[in-house]
Amino acid sequence: MVTDPIADYLTRVRNAVRAGHRIVVIPSSKLKLSITHILFVQGFILNYKYEDDGKQGLIKIAMKIDPRTRTNAIKNLHRVSRSGLRRYAGVDELPRVLNNMGIAIISTSQGVMTEKEARLRGIGGEVLCEVY
Repeated sequence: MVTDPIADYLTRVRNAVRAGHRIVVIPSSKLKLSITHILFVQGFILNYKYEDDGKQGLIKIAMKIDPRTRTNAIKNLHRVSRSGLRRYAGVDELPRVLNNMGIAIISTSQGVMTEKEARLRGIGGEVLCEVY
């Protein structure tokens, strides 16, 4: 049993990046689907697909790899808020990742979104992770 599903999700994606896998399969949840959709919209992954297996469901993620340099679009995934130490940020304290070259994923009262979108809406929340 996994005690921190977001850390498990990020570890599976990080391991797939480092191992050079093109596809990674992850057990699904609403939060994981939201994070995956954000990574897709921001261009960090090529595509994703939700498959319902009757129980929990699976997310299949196609990693985005540059064909010339054979490098992945995701350079680093970093979990900010964790189960032992939650990190919350107001709208004025939202992190800027690599001078806005990367993204921070924020869980707000209006859903999961990037820090840029949260800043535009004028809301803060729990900083889940940083991706660049």
